[in-house]
Amino acid sequence: MVEVLLLVGVAVAAFVGYNIGGATTGPAFGPAVGADVLSKAGAAGLMSVFFFVGAGTLGQRVVTTLGEDLVTGANVFTLETSIIVLFFIGGALFVGNFAGVPASTSMTAVGAIAGLGIATNTLDWAVMGEIAIWWLVAPIIGFWVSGVVGRYFYSTIDRWVAIESTEGALFEFDRSGTIPRPILGPNTTRRELTGGIVVIAIGCLMAFSSGTSNIANAIAPLVALDSVEMTPMILLGSAAVAVGAFTIARRTLDTLGNDITDLPLTAAIVVAVVSSGIVISLSAVGIPASFVIIATMSIVGLGWGRATRTVTVRQGIRGEKEPTVSVGALTADEMPPIGEGDASDVPSASDLFNPGTSARVVLMQNVVPILSTVGALVTFAALFGFVW
Repeated sequence: MVEVLLLVGVAVAAFVGYNIGGATTGPAFGPAVGADVLSKAGAAGLMSVFFFVGAGTLGQRVVTTLGEDLVTGANVFTLETSIIVLFFIGGALFVGNFAGVPASTSMTAVGAIAGLGIATNTLDWAVMGEIAIWWLVAPIIGFWVSGVVGRYFYSTIDRWVAIESTEGALFEFDRSGTIPRPILGPNTTRRELTGGIVVIAIGCLMAFSSGTSNIANAIAPLVALDSVEMTPMILLGSAAVAVGAFTIARRTLDTLGNDITDLPLTAAIVVAVVSSGIVISLSAVGIPASFVIIATMSIVGLGWGRATRTVTVRQGIRGEKEPTVSVGALTADEMPPIGEGDASDVPSASDLFNPGTSARVVLMQNVVPILSTVGALVTFAALFGFVW
């Protein structure tokens, strides 16, 4: 009976990993796919490799946090409770993926485990509080760092990395020899090649950061059991993520690469670097971070930084000039020097975001963690007779 339950647990963990692959490939490689510098299959392959590297290194620390530190009671994680927790994580993420929205896997997983901890009175509120504080602080850091970049350095970065797209593929394969080898497309310029390499490299960095934070969401409940080793589960979880990246991730790649926003490629690169840096830093100390939320605030901060270029710090403090704060500033090809221009130089936010798709994304990013948390809490409360 134990062996059967363990197989069920492994299957459910693989299902969670599958949905993580679907949820995280879009944020990582959506900009590259949307800019036509990488195919969906290429994005899935790179996601698989770099997720595994992140999971096998810093990801082990986050596994320990979720599997051992968040709930402290002896024998809280049994095969049965682990399967139920993973079921709610995977089920909630599947809802988001089916809607084509990359929900926060970390918030979804922590919510399900916290539901178990509350129902059994074993939740370590100090650890939960530390995680929650960083969930609040990290997006603020992302906002301000991106704001500073947008105000002072965006134009310079744009000149370095902006892609000037030409007709045809960025790369092609020369099949004249025994082994096909990649060559430049017929119209690919040196600048286009450099920009393409940069945006692909950023996607790889994001995939690595996803592995450091998200592998725990698939395997931590099982690794918490004495009979389950971490290394085989990391291999299993990473393989499941790869399957998700090659299949269901196509929906989130469309959403992040084409539907939600016309985010300029330079802006996407800035957001990716800032967000990935924060996620990797938190993973290094064992904190599961929400990349989706951090990246969203980074986009807003970047737009705020560009929009406020029309006002100097002194003018802002004295109230001499009011800026128009809008993420629509990201769509502007050129912004005026600091302290020059007026509000009319700042494009409307409606020029950047698709309102309908944006509303769907915001809704599902809140619904998915709530489904996981409430579902687990109610289920375990019923099983363990929790007194409300």
